[in-house]
Amino acid sequence: METDCPQSELNSVKVEEPQEIQTYRRCNIVAFLKRNTFVILTVIAVLSGIGLGFALRPINMSDRDVRYLMFPGEMLLRILQMLILPLIVSSLISGTSSFDRKAYGRIGLRAVCYYLLTTLIATVTGILLAVIIQPGNWSRNTSASSGGRTEAVQNVDAVLDLIRNMIPSNLVEACFRKFKTVYSRSVSTGFNITEADNTVPVPGSSDGMNMLGLLVFSVAFGLILGGMGSQGKPLRDFFDCLNQAIMHLVNIFIWYSPVGIFFLMAGQVVKMTDMGAMGQEVGMYTLTVIAGLVVHSFLTLPLIYFSVTRKNPFRFMSGVLQALATAFGTSSSSATLPVTLHCMEVNHSMDTRVTRFLLPTGATMNMDGGALYEAVAALFIAQLHNMNFDLGRIIVLSLIVIVASTGGAGIPQAGLVTLMIVLSTAGLPTENISLLIMVDWILDRLRTTTNVLGDCIGVGVVQHLSRRELQNPGPAGESLMEENLHL
Repeated sequence: METDCPQSELNSVKVEEPQEIQTYRRCNIVAFLKRNTFVILTVIAVLSGIGLGFALRPINMSDRDVRYLMFPGEMLLRILQMLILPLIVSSLISGTSSFDRKAYGRIGLRAVCYYLLTTLIATVTGILLAVIIQPGNWSRNTSASSGGRTEAVQNVDAVLDLIRNMIPSNLVEACFRKFKTVYSRSVSTGFNITEADNTVPVPGSSDGMNMLGLLVFSVAFGLILGGMGSQGKPLRDFFDCLNQAIMHLVNIFIWYSPVGIFFLMAGQVVKMTDMGAMGQEVGMYTLTVIAGLVVHSFLTLPLIYFSVTRKNPFRFMSGVLQALATAFGTSSSSATLPVTLHCMEVNHSMDTRVTRFLLPTGATMNMDGGALYEAVAALFIAQLHNMNFDLGRIIVLSLIVIVASTGGAGIPQAGLVTLMIVLSTAGLPTENISLLIMVDWILDRLRTTTNVLGDCIGVGVVQHLSRRELQNPGPAGESLMEENLHL
């Protein structure tokens, strides 16, 4: 159709977008804001708290005033500590009671072995990098202490204390105290004392939850409960319901965290004596975590995949880029699960009996990135406080990180609680968690991406090892088929 309007006038006419397109764009913006509200509020709280802290530094506030300033942040720490015991006990009992070795067979056992192996390697990687780089001592000169025979003896006692705490004599006492060997000056006892420092180890205790003993009991109780069949169903339903209720509480209380973070950050900035040194140490901590995640994602996991399947791991990783991008954007392995299933079943044609079983399980159990992050965070805070972590304490830290990360939920809101568990169990001060939260919004996304990559690699490894069972399904294959049909 021809028009009499000149071309110049046609070019100047503004074409209005249809109402549907404008509505669609507004809905996308609103959906993005809703999806990332928690992250946005956390970043705003961190930046605002730092700004308030710098504004208050010239006032020269007293220690009492700083304590009052950090009171809302103290409430956040108390809320997180309150949730530790019910969250870890209910989640572990609920998770382990659902594991039926007879039903899942060799495929399930291979998956659990893979999860434990990769989590252990991630934890060791984080500890080695934190010990080598020393991010908490980056701006200070530290001298190595020589303990000689005394240090060796204390390392042995620390390992023995680890075993003692794994089997607490009183579960109620384990909720607020843990066993610890103390040293006293030797007295005349009729025995020949040959200790170089003239001290003898005696049984003692220290304040703090014996989380290791509670974890061991919860795992053992859950496994026994899972093997009881229909007799244990009422108790399994109880712990499942308790776990869901606690997670609802976490989702509610966590919305208070931006308020607490705001005042914690302000108080930390006011208390800092050397801002440049602290900035360097936090920066080195961030680089240490990122370096560990890169090593685990591009060296450890591809090496495991290649050694088992003899296939190119990077070609495999290219097929799950959509899932990795979604994990980075949502910071949740559970929310990424539908995309991960699509990538594994469509792009790589993986057996649905394996993907529908392993991926949901891995979204809860396989937290390689979280384990590495928590190990580095614990040693970073220990270095900030000049606390020497000997071999025994490092072993304790490794075990607690593995168990805590395995029992954690695949949502970003549960990360603070899991980190609090590690710090409390390792005997580290929890008020420095605000320094970690300052950069946690980006590290959380990176470690979630590592978690999802580990889940995908696990599917490829387990399916390759289980190809005979999948071709000739026995009881394990039939149970997986039933599970697939149920899903």
